[in-house]
Amino acid sequence: MNNRSRGKNTGDEHLFASEKQIEKLKNAVQDVKYLLSHGYAEKASSELAGNQYRLKTRQIRALRAASASEGQILVRKTRELHFSEVKDRIIFLDGFNILILLESILSGAYVFQGLDGCCRDLSGVHGTYKRVQQTSEALDCIGRFFQKFKPEKLVWIFDQPVSNSGRIKEIVLDFARQHSYDWEVNLEFNPDQFLVDHAEIVVSSDAWILDHCRHWFNLADCIIQDQKIPAHLITLL
Repeated sequence: MNNRSRGKNTGDEHLFASEKQIEKLKNAVQDVKYLLSHGYAEKASSELAGNQYRLKTRQIRALRAASASEGQILVRKTRELHFSEVKDRIIFLDGFNILILLESILSGAYVFQGLDGCCRDLSGVHGTYKRVQQTSEALDCIGRFFQKFKPEKLVWIFDQPVSNSGRIKEIVLDFARQHSYDWEVNLEFNPDQFLVDHAEIVVSSDAWILDHCRHWFNLADCIIQDQKIPAHLITLL
């Protein structure tokens, strides 16, 4: 039995549960937005704000996830599609990105809605992917979205160099076959560039992809709202 989970880290309650800590993060996000909009580098901006508000390492990670310049926010909002616009269209999924985000949400981890409206978690792939307790439930959530909003097809793109990418490809394909979903799964050595070059509609919270894609869809937020998932979502708008 798989007992792994992507839930909260030790200490996350102290860092993210109180109004005081959230207010600090919101103020820091606005400061970083100002700095980014005036040409400062991302790392320098987040470090400066982190020092100003005495943020811990995981709070700075949340700060970076939520921050963007005015120009980035405008570009991303212009390219974002509403859920009503995905019917009968092919959607490309940044596989590990959306799967890990949903696993984190379903395990009760803190996730953060940034200035662009996109939801992001503090987990990630570090050379390998390991299935967790919430993997099947995350696929169920995407399946319910697929049935209700009726895109033509979902094309999952996973990082081929990541260990176990072949295994998760088979898991997703098996799930799709069991439910008769029109899902395709591909492994790519450079998935970010592939998505930007080939996808008309992308599902991802990766900042570089959102800055360069044609259109994107906020699948995680749609699933949270439509399926009424009790997420620990911290809005840092």
